[in-house]
Amino acid sequence: MRTERAGAWLRQGGTMHRIAAVAVPLALAALLAASASAQVKPDADGAFNAGLAHLKDGRPAVALEEFRKAVKVDPKNALYYKGLAVAYAQLADLCADEGCRQDKLKESIAAARKGLELNPLYVDIHNDLGTALLKSGRRDEGKRELMTAFNDATNPTPEVTSRNLGQANFEERNYADAINWFRTSIARNKAYPDPYLGLADSLLATGRQDEALLALEAGVKEVPTHPALLLALGEAYKRAGRLNDARARLEEAARKDPTGAAGRRAQELLKGIPSR
Repeated sequence: MRTERAGAWLRQGGTMHRIAAVAVPLALAALLAASASAQVKPDADGAFNAGLAHLKDGRPAVALEEFRKAVKVDPKNALYYKGLAVAYAQLADLCADEGCRQDKLKESIAAARKGLELNPLYVDIHNDLGTALLKSGRRDEGKRELMTAFNDATNPTPEVTSRNLGQANFEERNYADAINWFRTSIARNKAYPDPYLGLADSLLATGRQDEALLALEAGVKEVPTHPALLLALGEAYKRAGRLNDARARLEEAARKDPTGAAGRRAQELLKGIPSR
């Protein structure tokens, strides 16, 4: 399978957990874009593409092994270390205890730093490094890495970087800065769903419920089939007492994601809304 075909889904974007969430899909899209032009050995290429496929299907542990194989064949390719960094970061989110989580984040940070050592101009790795540092609690370092990425004109995913800066400020309760960064992210890519969710959360945190609802409506207009956005808009309508609108959006979220987290949450909320 050719690299371009192996990662076509990455270019279409996706979602991640709202905090870690949530930025992985577009970060992976940048990973794929770089891979298209990389000169790699056949065995390394096959292992790398297999790793991408496993990440797509939610198997970061298997993906990690494939990326390790690629590194073993071609240890001078920064792209492969980016793959390792992303896989370790996803594994950290799956850990059941803090010790496991920190160990995986250390590996993610080390892989990202190695990638930058091999190719200092690979700006998108700063996104991965910054996110891993933030998750590990090294927040100032993490935000510096993200700012390095955002300020670089060659950054392939400025919407991801600015969204991550918005999330970092939201977590630190710097809501005005969070709102600014989320809006910057939306301006860079209106089809990227995560910043609409972060913007709505930040507006709600400052008591601006009507503006939060408008932000979610704008998001659903741009990305009408995204389950998490449909769920969030349904919840916002429910808070506003617009039960018919809430029911419609929640039913749509449940249809789009019947077995996923957003769909299951929508189904629970629907139980509390009277039938037509």
